[in-house]
Amino acid sequence: MKTNQPEDLIPEHKEGAKTNTESDAEFKSETEASRFYQMVRERLLDVNHWNKWAGEATARFQLRDAAGNKVNRLAQQGDYFQIDIPGPDGEKEDDWVRIEAIEEGEEGGGQMTAIRVRPAENPLSSKGETAHFFDAAATSTFVAKREGCKVIAGVYGRNEKPNTERENLGDKIRNAVVALGAMLGFSKLQWKSLVTGLVSKDPA
Repeated sequence: MKTNQPEDLIPEHKEGAKTNTESDAEFKSETEASRFYQMVRERLLDVNHWNKWAGEATARFQLRDAAGNKVNRLAQQGDYFQIDIPGPDGEKEDDWVRIEAIEEGEEGGGQMTAIRVRPAENPLSSKGETAHFFDAAATSTFVAKREGCKVIAGVYGRNEKPNTERENLGDKIRNAVVALGAMLGFSKLQWKSLVTGLVSKDPA
């Protein structure tokens, strides 16, 4: 699918929390910037290695295909992210999102790649409920773009609210606590670490 602006992929914000997180790198020429953009684009799509760019203290991401199988390739529409983050008791529980769109485009000499994900069910479970601390109205849009001699990585969260629809009371409490932490700044720190790493000029 083709688009000209990453904003085309970011849903309208209606309720809950909203975040915009960006980092950039500048170059002396558009040729240098375009070459670096291609590297950042691949880093963005290589979800299994996000932790390498964000740092060891951050969440870990595993890319899975539409059937829930682990895959070691660049992200594709319909894939899932299995996200490993600490729970409020120090225990770990996986959160899941699904890629509902990946778009790329060029306009005015610029370039961009964008991935939009939404909280989803665990494809390996029969429960059929959203397995994420945010409810299914929330989205995160991950973007790599080049504007002239500048390359930018960004994450844009929209409509972020706690997922309290889980059947298990413990899950409801966990989601409320983790979602509150995310809305108060945890996710902002996570995404800032990621976008800073994605546009790092130093090899990991």
